[in-house]
Amino acid sequence: MNDSTQKPRVGILLTNLGTPDAPTPKALRKYLAEFLSDTRVIEKPRWLWKIILYGIILNIRPRRAAKAYQSVWTDEGSPLMKFSQKQAHELQMAFDEYQNATVTIKLAMRYGNPSIATGINTLLQQGVDKLIVLPLYPQYSATTTASVYDAVSLAMSKIRHIPETILLGAYSEHPAYIDALAASINEHWQQNGRSERLMLSFHGLPKSYVTAGDPYQEQCQRTASLLANKLGLDDRSWACTFQSRFGVEEWLQPYADKTLEAWGAAGIESVDIICPGFSADCLETIEETAMQNRDIFIEAGGKTFRYIPCLNDRKDHIAMMHEIIANYL
Repeated sequence: MNDSTQKPRVGILLTNLGTPDAPTPKALRKYLAEFLSDTRVIEKPRWLWKIILYGIILNIRPRRAAKAYQSVWTDEGSPLMKFSQKQAHELQMAFDEYQNATVTIKLAMRYGNPSIATGINTLLQQGVDKLIVLPLYPQYSATTTASVYDAVSLAMSKIRHIPETILLGAYSEHPAYIDALAASINEHWQQNGRSERLMLSFHGLPKSYVTAGDPYQEQCQRTASLLANKLGLDDRSWACTFQSRFGVEEWLQPYADKTLEAWGAAGIESVDIICPGFSADCLETIEETAMQNRDIFIEAGGKTFRYIPCLNDRKDHIAMMHEIIANYL
């Protein structure tokens, strides 16, 4: 028996939100039906939401969403899938050098493929003794991190021999995360110059969710504050905003699009924008932030709009994941 078979066998499940299998209305309808049926995501009464979802949304939104996905789709699939696969590959390479355990990395999506249940079953078939789940959401929300926990629990409910399992949480204040964000922004400034304003734009959330106890807004604001301090910014040169509101109820404010519109109208000529709450670029960061919000700012009077990519498969981002996980090995 060689040394590798005597080492503890650890499975790492990297999870993210998900992506449709193809940029088509049919694939989008399937994906959105799963996503928007999650009671963690939509907290409306089930009977009412089903009428809205199946009677209206799934008859209209898939076609629109397909067009948006087609504008960002790559030969490797959606941007989220492309970068997530690169992250898993790079992290596996980093752990291949780990001496104290045999570590296997698997990628899973909360909605769509590969599913969390598939990822867990694959790791169990490979004989892991311990399972560590890392949701790649820097800030905790019941709509994201807790939903991953739900999916893991559901998968485990169908397994007889459950390994030791560790569910990792938010890392909104982790020094390596803040350092990586700061490094990416500084590199952007060195290459392109620094704009008048820096916007830190996070995914939005209905205000009622935060009122009910979700810590998401507080964690986003804490991340933004730490990052601004790391960059040495004064209060007038940056803003923390929220994007992607949906429906008619009030969401977390200030809204990214309205803020950009106001800045353009006020004579702010240049803006840099980054989305710190996303571990990988996706439809929302590329099509909404880098394209739609750019148009809003320019049409309002702005002149220069620069999008700073997510951390994606940057070496310091992979090193951050490695550091977080290694603490539990």
